[in-house]
Amino acid sequence: MAGPGVTGGMTTVGFIGSGNLGGTVARLAVAAGYEVVLSNSRGPQTLKELMGELGPLARAATPAEAAAPGDLVVVSIPPRACPAVPVQPLAGKPVLDTINYIPQRDGRIPGLDDGSLSSSEVLQRHLGTAHVVKVFNNITFWHLASLARPAGAADRSAPPIAGDDPAAKVAVTGFLDAIGYDTVDAGTLGSGGRRFQFGTRAFVAPYGALSDQRGTPAGVAAVRAALVA
Repeated sequence: MAGPGVTGGMTTVGFIGSGNLGGTVARLAVAAGYEVVLSNSRGPQTLKELMGELGPLARAATPAEAAAPGDLVVVSIPPRACPAVPVQPLAGKPVLDTINYIPQRDGRIPGLDDGSLSSSEVLQRHLGTAHVVKVFNNITFWHLASLARPAGAADRSAPPIAGDDPAAKVAVTGFLDAIGYDTVDAGTLGSGGRRFQFGTRAFVAPYGALSDQRGTPAGVAAVRAALVA
């Protein structure tokens, strides 16, 4: 069954970056019936194993080729790689930004290091007319894989999102619903996104300890409480 489109038809989800987090989102998307086009920095030939796992709804491509057909495009890369994200194929599209800036891991990056910009704002400035929505930044890939639940489940989790374009947020909310999650709107890309970035109360903790592979369901109320803590 094909994934529901933004306007009611088939939806294709492009992936720029197909590591642990991107690969997990791709698995959830394929399970929900979406077509996916995946890419990484090393070339399509390095994705053969993942393609074999995902099956006929998935294909491998270059970043530009993954971005072009995507109705939604997931960007899951290190923050230093933002300048390499293709701009033109993403014009006007919802872009799901999973990037986290963690200084201890990523080193000092001007603009991010002094807190004047969030990583999502850096990506939005680079992409111009694309509509960046920050999502999946505050949950580990193993919790994301294990906590998906059907619509209406009492223990459904609700990742926060942040963005400046209402229509893009609606599209991302619909995608999350299809892959097993509710949504909490944290506000704008800048101030809202900062509420669940690295170092905040809403970062990882609502979904359980890092050592817990299954995770702890965190619904709308729990996530909203963490965002204002």
